This record gives sequence, structure tokens and C-alpha cells, in this order.
Amino acid sequence: ATQALLQKGGPPSLVRLRNQPTTTKMETTLLNRPRSSRRRSLVTSIIAGCLALAGLVVFAAQSHVGSAVQTNSRPAVVPFGIASRTLPVFSPIRNGLVSRPTVGKRQTAGRVSIAPLDMKTASVEEMIKKSKDDRITHLEEQAMEALKYAVENSHHEHPVFPCAMIAGDMVILDLLNRLGYVSTGKVQVMFVDTFHLFDETVTFMKETEKRYGFKGNWFHAADCADKEEYDAKHGADLWKVNIEEYDRICKVEPFQRGLKTLQCDCMINGRRRDHGFERAFIDVYESGKMSKINPLAYWTFEDCWDYIHKYKVAYHPLHDKGYPSIGDAKDTVTVPKDKWFEYAGERSGRFTGLKNKDGSTKTECGIHVDGAERTFERDLYIEGKVEKVDINDVAGVKDQILTVYAPWCQFSQAMEEEFIKLAEEDGLGVTVSASRGDEEREVARGLGVEAFPTTFLIKSDGTRIKYPTEDRTVASWKAFIEANK
Repeated sequence: ATQALLQKGGPPSLVRLRNQPTTTKMETTLLNRPRSSRRRSLVTSIIAGCLALAGLVVFAAQSHVGSAVQTNSRPAVVPFGIASRTLPVFSPIRNGLVSRPTVGKRQTAGRVSIAPLDMKTASVEEMIKKSKDDRITHLEEQAMEALKYAVENSHHEHPVFPCAMIAGDMVILDLLNRLGYVSTGKVQVMFVDTFHLFDETVTFMKETEKRYGFKGNWFHAADCADKEEYDAKHGADLWKVNIEEYDRICKVEPFQRGLKTLQCDCMINGRRRDHGFERAFIDVYESGKMSKINPLAYWTFEDCWDYIHKYKVAYHPLHDKGYPSIGDAKDTVTVPKDKWFEYAGERSGRFTGLKNKDGSTKTECGIHVDGAERTFERDLYIEGKVEKVDINDVAGVKDQILTVYAPWCQFSQAMEEEFIKLAEEDGLGVTVSASRGDEEREVARGLGVEAFPTTFLIKSDGTRIKYPTEDRTVASWKAFIEANK
């Protein structure tokens, strides 16, 4: 620890302490000496170490006092009703002790210099502020390390940050800017316009591009130029009639197409453990064909706002109108301020009134569901005995149990393993096959496909019988085949 202090000029972090070897060379030498001598030497070493630590701590504290910082002319931006909670009377922003780094310039990673508190005279409010500063400093360092890994690791050539303009995403965008990754294009920023966003969201996206000096990559429904064309082709109420199809057209497909277009091999995103149970166990780093970096995984919603206050980061204007998180205008509602910081409180105003196909309450749009990274592969049934059939050839096949799927669909993904097992069964009397239907939607609709996945038993005379349930198991499919022979 003393050696670390001498090298760093400051106290070692918990991480470095945790990584110290359990038995040092000095301890090995002590253990080989007589017990009485060991005790005297150990006591002497402890005293010497304490004196060295005390001297270095005093030196470090003196070096931090009075550190000059650059002021920023931008006004503080504090959302309604949150200032009293996150900015106590003693505030480094209000007292001029810290300032926002100039936008567009790279900031060297390190701790913000503020005067140490006198434990004998410090107030509770000052200690609360100090503890928040210490926490945010640690979280910043961890997040910046993750972002550096995303950009500078030799295995990552095309890192992409899909940004939804919510509070956590603005924190990430600001961190990326401080590291010099945004305006230089080292990280590509991606926006998905669902054609159902708040008008304020689109405006804020464009303002953010100007503020940070970059041009974002915009994606929307593949076959529509604007909302009017979308309504004409799919209907303005598609999200009410078939929410899975809406998610596919407006969110998942543009999202996946964006990642593919940008050749993404490392996706940076703002998922956090406090978003809810579905995300409660995510880590900062997730491996796979496409790595996922979650730099805010261990942050809370309150931490995000503490960072926004600390650095005066611009945020979505709808936060001031009561929206803790902002998605589609059709199903995003305001949430009472006292609920914002509860567990999963940020997303409590999202997907209001929406249900999944299985009747469960909707909490995800399909982009971040379990196994979503597999959608980057852009196909299913790559392995196994399931025969692949081109969607244009389905009308001519016979004696098959065939499923029409979409690789981005969570239900198509969920049944893949079981359907492969079905193909390994003997004595079925039919061939087990699969056809991708999302790339030729009109052809799929002509076959009677209304949603993915849809499974048919195609008899020897070409008659197609649609599988009637969502019980996608080997036993159920076998019973279906036997009943319709």
C-alpha cells in the first residue's frame, strides 16, 4: 500500500488494496524468524507504515487544497423538485469548487479537487455531499474505464452507442465526449426514430448533435419514409392491434439494421441493475459475437442525476414535465416525483397499458430481451437438422411441419432449441423445416402469417393447417401432427 502511495501520490483505491498479494516478501521473512523477534519486527513495521501513511495523506491533502478550476458560463440545469434532494446547502457547484469541463475537450481522468472536510466541524449536509461526491467519482472512473475498453480494445473496431436521450444516456454521451470519442467519430451514435416519439425528443436529438459536434446515425422503419407513409402501410393503430409486430417494424428491425449497417462489434448501452428485475443481474461487460458494455450497470437513477447536476449536462426537456423516462408518446406517462427513485421507478411510466402476447405486463420493447445479442447473427436454425426453406418456395412444399420465423423475435428465439429437438425425433412422418419470413413480409402474409413465429402442418395435398397454440414443445407438436394425419 505504501509503495502504491509513493507511485500515485495519493491513497490507493480499494481495488488496488483488494489485489495486493496475501503474503508479501516482508511477511515471509518475518515468518521465518523467532516468534519474539517476529512480534517486535511486526510492531515496528506497523508503526513505521502508519507514520508513512499519515505523512503521505497530509501531503496529498495539502496538494489538493486550493486547486484552480475553470468556471463554466452555462447555467445549472436541475429538474423540477429534485434539487433539494440531490444538491444540499453545501454544493461544490454553488460554491464554485468544481466546474463543468469545456464541451468538446478531452478531460484527463482523475478525481475532482475539493477542499477536505474537517471531521470536527463538518455538518451532516457536508458529509452527505462528500459521500455523494466520493461515490460519483468512483462510478465515473469505472464507467470511463468501461468506455475506454469499448473503444481502445484491439478486438473492437466499430463501437456503437444507441442513444435514446434519456437521463442515463445523456450521462454516457457526456462521458464519451469527455474522453474525446464523440466528435472524433471513434464511437458512432445511433438514434432510432419509431415515428411515435415525442416531438421534443426529435428536437432534442438534433440539439444534442450540435452541442457535442457529431452527426448521429438515424434509423426508422425500413419501408417508410415518414409517419404518414407508415400509417398508410401499417395503420396508425398497429401498436394496439399487434404490439409484437409494431415492435418489430418500428424498433427491433431498425435497431438491428443500424447495428449491422454500422458493423457494430461492441454495443455501448445504458442498461442498469435498478431498472427492474429483468436487468437486475447485468454486468458492466457482456461477451459474445457483439460485446455489450453497460458502463452504468451499477449506477442508480439518483446517481445519474447527481452526475447531471455536477457537470451541468443538458437533459431531455420532458423530465421537467414529470417524465422520469421517455419513450413513445403513445404509452409513456408522467410519474409522481416521489416515485422516481424507487427500485424500477424510472421505467414505471413506460409501456403503460401494454401487454405481451402471453398476457404478461410489457416491460421491454424486444431490443434488450434475453438472448437479444443473437439477433445480430440475423438468422436462426444455423445448426441442427431443421431444413431451411425459402419463404417464396413454401407454397409448393408438402409433408412438412414448418415454422415461419423472424430472427429478432424473442418468441422465435425461444422455440428454436425445442424445434431443433423435434427434428431429431424418429417416425414423425413429416419433415421439420423453417422459413424466415421477416424479409418478405407480403409473401408471409399471403401464407396466413400474422405474427412470428407461425407454425403450419403442410399435408401431402398441400393443405396448410396452422398450429393453434403457443405451447411450443416437442410433445405438443407431435400431438398436433398425429391429430392431423
